[in-house]
Amino acid sequence: MPDRDDEYDAELAERGDDRAGLDDVDLEPLADAEANDLEDDDEDTDDGDDDDDEDEDYPDDATEDEIDLVAALYREEGQPSALALPVELANDLDGLIDELRRVPGDAGAVGVVSIENEFFVFVRVRGKVVQVLLSDSFAANDWPIARDVADYLAVDVPEDEEDSEPIGDLDLFADVGVSEIEVEALCEDLDSEPLEVVESIVEKLGYTKPYDRVAAEFDL
Repeated sequence: MPDRDDEYDAELAERGDDRAGLDDVDLEPLADAEANDLEDDDEDTDDGDDDDDEDEDYPDDATEDEIDLVAALYREEGQPSALALPVELANDLDGLIDELRRVPGDAGAVGVVSIENEFFVFVRVRGKVVQVLLSDSFAANDWPIARDVADYLAVDVPEDEEDSEPIGDLDLFADVGVSEIEVEALCEDLDSEPLEVVESIVEKLGYTKPYDRVAAEFDL
C-alpha cells in the first residue's frame, strides 16, 4: 500500500504551479498606469509653475515714498470728515475695503488712494455694497492696488498704454450729485494731473476742508 505522503506529493507534481509567470503577464495596463501617473505629476508641476509665473507677474508694492495719499472720507452726523489710513492699505484693495467698513460714517465711507501722481483709486463701501473706480487701467501693470481693482472687476489689463481707460463704477457718486459723465470727463482730462482730479471730485462731494487737512499729513 503506497504511503499517503507519496500520494500527496504526486498530486502536487501533476497539478503544478498554475500562477502566471512574468512572461505570461500583460504589462500594457501597468505601463499605461505608470504613464498616467507621470502625466499627473507633470500637471502638478505645471500648476506650480503657473503659480510662480503669476507671482512673478504681480507688481511690487508701492513704497511709502511712492504713495501720495490713502484716506477715508465720510459723514458723521451730517458733517464731512476725513482721516488718514495706514499707508500699507495703498497696496491692498481687500484690506482697504475691510478698513472702510470700520469707519463710523452715516452712510458708509469713501476711500481714496493716489500713487506717484500717476493714477488714483476711489472705493465706496456701504454695507455689503462695494464700488470701485480706477482712473488708469494701464497702471495695473505696475501697481498692486490697480491690479487688485482690475482683478476685482475681472477686467483684462491692457498691454499698450494707448489702450488705457478709466474702469469701474463711474457712477459711484451719482446719488450724491456727481454724475457718471462728470467723473468720466475728469478721469479723461489729460490736462489735469491725477491729484488735481481727485481734488476736483472731493470738492464736488463737499469734503474739501477735511480732505485738505489729511492731505497735509502726506505733505501734499
